[in-house]
Amino acid sequence: MNIAHVLRQHWVRWAAFGLAVLLLVLTAVVWGFYRKLDRNITEDTSAAAELRKYDRDRPSAVAKGAQNILLIGSDSRAGKNKEYGRDGGTQRSDTTILLHVSRDRKHATAVSVPRDLMVTIPSCRGADGTRSEERSAQFNWAFERGGTACTVRTVEKMTNVRIDHYIVVDFEGFKKMVDAVGGVKVCVERPIDDKDAHLKLAAGDQKLDGEEALGYVRVRKTLGDGSDTDRIDRQQKFLAALVSKMSGGDVLYNPAKLYPVLDAATSALTTDPGLASLRDLYGLVREVRSVPTDDVRFLTVPREAYAADPNRDQLVQPDAERLFAQLRKDSPVRVDPDPSATPSPSGRASGRPDRTEAGGEGAEATGERDRAGTDGTGAGTFRDAAGTRRDTVGTGNEGRYRGTTAADAGCSGA
Repeated sequence: MNIAHVLRQHWVRWAAFGLAVLLLVLTAVVWGFYRKLDRNITEDTSAAAELRKYDRDRPSAVAKGAQNILLIGSDSRAGKNKEYGRDGGTQRSDTTILLHVSRDRKHATAVSVPRDLMVTIPSCRGADGTRSEERSAQFNWAFERGGTACTVRTVEKMTNVRIDHYIVVDFEGFKKMVDAVGGVKVCVERPIDDKDAHLKLAAGDQKLDGEEALGYVRVRKTLGDGSDTDRIDRQQKFLAALVSKMSGGDVLYNPAKLYPVLDAATSALTTDPGLASLRDLYGLVREVRSVPTDDVRFLTVPREAYAADPNRDQLVQPDAERLFAQLRKDSPVRVDPDPSATPSPSGRASGRPDRTEAGGEGAEATGERDRAGTDGTGAGTFRDAAGTRRDTVGTGNEGRYRGTTAADAGCSGA
């Protein structure tokens, strides 16, 4: 008997056995991670059921294969979110973005909808089961009254764009996602020292962690004229920088970084049933990632001071309808980082602050609430009509909008 041959056979058997055990262990670990991430996602079946009741009234999809996702930042002060303001725990939409991803996955457009925009809100079912009448009110009233389903239907009524999916993100989840990617670098145009928002930053390129990022995208009192316009601009620039950071191979192709990002993201999300699994959600992320960063554009719906109340906004026509038509037809939307805005009626701005909520970004502490009624009025909101600019470039540039791209990160010249 060849002892060496026997030993080699035993070694091969044990090596094969060990490898099989290792593969089983790794499979179990990977499956465990997958199941955890999958269970993190909260599925909103009630909104889906409500939307099905109105399916015949909803817009039809025009560009087959394109995706329209409504992103809603929830500023409920329930649970851990209560430290960001006094609100009694009600659900409110702090940020709403309509994300359009083209069917060829070559461009994406993220359109912000201001909270103070006066819109027609359809009859919606509230949490108490009662239904409201169709009314003209501030846009953020839709989420407070009827949640995600009411917000989706309001956006569809305004744009005639079919919403394919919806995603709700809360404060805590936003912070965790920023921390998970290792922070995000933004250009701080001037020093910030806001005690109420617990935010102190020097001017220039700054790398923000989750807590700082949340203060940066929400603070209004000490920046600019205090209006929601400036705040939305910062949100868009920050999101552009976040998209650029997450699109890099340092995150997506690094398992040590990718898992914490996915864990933070999935824990923060409430989605429609079509995105309520890790496979579906990652598929969407992969499609968005395939869009070149130069072609991921951020802008705000064209708006101006509301005719009946300068403390509110209204859509600028035909600019707004032109934008919505581009989304419906899946046409690329062009943006300019700093175009010359159309002059305001009086040619000057008063700088009066816009306060749509108390404590919303940690910068207000009056405890007042802004509830829009049928006439669109509400306490605690201030914006001068002269200070509201149109978000489209002037004559000769129709179809080109004020905005930014995911490639516009960092300070100019840096």
